[in-house]
Order: sequence, then C-alpha cells, then structure tokens
Amino acid sequence: MAKRTLAMLAAVILVVGAIAAYKIRTVQTLRARAAAAVYPPAMVSTAIAPATVWQRQFHSVGSLAAVQGVTVSNQIEGSAVRIAFESGQHVKAGDLLLQQDISTDTAQLSGLQAQADLALLTLNRARELRAKDTNSQADLDSAEALCRESSSAVENERALIGKKTIRAPFSGVLGIRQVNLGQFLPAGAPIVTLQTLDPIYVNFSLPQQDVGDLHAGQTVRMTVDAFPGVAFEGKVNALNSTVDEATRNIQVQATVRNADERLVPGMFAGVDLILPREDRFVTLPETAIVYNPYGAAVYVVERTKTESGGQLLVARQHFVTLGETRGDQVAVVKGVNAGDEVVTAGQLKLRNGSPVAVDNAAQPASNPAPVPPNT
Repeated sequence: MAKRTLAMLAAVILVVGAIAAYKIRTVQTLRARAAAAVYPPAMVSTAIAPATVWQRQFHSVGSLAAVQGVTVSNQIEGSAVRIAFESGQHVKAGDLLLQQDISTDTAQLSGLQAQADLALLTLNRARELRAKDTNSQADLDSAEALCRESSSAVENERALIGKKTIRAPFSGVLGIRQVNLGQFLPAGAPIVTLQTLDPIYVNFSLPQQDVGDLHAGQTVRMTVDAFPGVAFEGKVNALNSTVDEATRNIQVQATVRNADERLVPGMFAGVDLILPREDRFVTLPETAIVYNPYGAAVYVVERTKTESGGQLLVARQHFVTLGETRGDQVAVVKGVNAGDEVVTAGQLKLRNGSPVAVDNAAQPASNPAPVPPNT
C-alpha cells in the first residue's frame, strides 16, 4: 500500500514538473520574440526650440472705474415737475436734468425782491438826507443793515430755487432714470447715475516686492472678456502711497482712452504692465510639455547613424524647469537649448529612447498672443 502511494506521488510530481517546465519555456520564448521584435517608429511632429526675447511685464486683474462718476440726487425734498433727460443720454456740465416744484419759492422770491427794492430806495434816501445833515448816522446805519438783510433774503431764496433745479455737475453719460414725473422726492433720492467714460481708470494691485519697478508713465495693456482679442493701451497715472497691510499689495491706477465708450465702469480686466527690461528664453508650444507627478519633461529628437549607414531618430526625455506662459507658448528656463528639435505632438506613445518618425504637416498653435477665431 505504501509503495503504491509513493508511486502515485512521484507521478504527480513528474506531471507538475513537466507542466512548469513547459510554462517557463513558453514565457522565455515569448520574451525572446518580444526582444527581437522591431516596432515601427512612432509618428510625431517636432519644432526647433527658438531663443525668444520677451519684454518683461507684470500681470494682474483689475477693475474699471470712471474718472468722474456720481449718482445725481436732490438736496431738498419736493415733487418732480419736469424731467429734462432720457436714459443713456450724453449731457454737458450745467445741463438741466430735473426740476422740482418751485411755485411757492418763486412767489416768495417776488415778495422778498420787492422788500429788497424798497430797502434800497430807503437806503438811497437816507444817504441823501445824511449828506444834507438832516438825519442821524444811526438812521443811515439802520437803512444799510435793512438793505443788506433784504438782499440776503433774496439770495437765500434764489439758492433754494437753485437746489431744486438739478443740473449735471460735469459732462458725461447718464444711466437709467430712477424717478418719474410727479413723484415726490425726499432729500437725497437717487435720480440718475452720471459717468465720464473717456478716459477711464483701471485699478489693479501688484505685490509689494514689485514696488521698486513701478512708476507713473509706464505703459499698460488691458483686455476685457467683452471684447476678446482686443488690447486697450494706457498709462500708469498714480501709485497708492501705502501698501495694503492685509494683502501686502500696492494699488496701481492707470488711465485708458475710451473714445468709443465701449469700456464701462465695473468691468473686470486683465492688465499687463510693461517694463523696459527684456528677458531671453527658449520658448516652446505648450503642447510640447509632458506634465508628470515628478516634474515636467519634453522629448528631444536625437539623430544617430545605423550600421547600414541610414539615420535613426530617437526621442530622449529631458526634464525641464518652466517659466512664464504667454498665449500658446511657455518659457523653458532649464533643460532645453536653443536649436534642439523638440517633439510637439505625439508624446503619449513615447518612452525614453523610443524610435520616432517626423511628420510636420500639421503643427500645434504657438502664438504668444493668440486671437480667438470668433473675433
């Protein structure tokens, strides 16, 4: 019985060993075939890395504000008896906007003017009598005081009428009317907004470490989402005298021409402040960069000769240090030299040392200031 068991166990071991040997030989054969196989080169597009001069600039996000802007309101309560403007109208300084009810004030002004005229006649008569020494100096002083008091009452009533006559404080563009004819307006009621739109301010902030490079007169280029692809140019006109203690930023204000009044206060804007200094970088299309958890890299094409005298193209991985991005381009601070042939498309199928074939019939976008196709 024991001999039979041992024989069966030996037979099982032989069968398992044979199967294992067959599997090992099969795997070795497949590995040998894979090592001997010649894969076709991966098709990629390439570009020669240029040395590009970029003018240094600071980028920020700002907000547009009117050079002059107010909400026109009344100083004294009263009813609106005349509205002399339309929403969105251009007005000049001094143009009538709204007239409040001044009927009672006008009547009072007539009475006060009559009293002032009488006081002036009395004063002239007192002066004549005093010249003849037929009245006292006290009579003349009293007449002069009464005349001044009457004139003051007239000017006060005229000022009251003027405050009920609402005029444009400066030239600009009106907003949407917020009152109606016959409406009773309490003191300080908003009537309409008034903005001067040409020129217009753009306010933005920059970090405190950039203060040494800032001064009035520097050029800024501004873009807004409402007009993609359009750059508006202006000049820095003022820097804030203090740095914000909460953000450690300094506020900068620039003036931008707005003759067509397309720019409106309150818009957000992308602002580039142009500096006189220039930087030289190797620049590549952004599509050339392969982003990995352990760093950014590019593939540089190297050309070597084969034993048969032909040319073999091989992609070598180079880790790079990146700088500023502008449009479709990115600056490479370290890792690529000017003149290197860099893969710009097709990197996903590459490994370090992969053979490649170059087809540059189609090239990715590489514009530092691209314009959207719908502009």
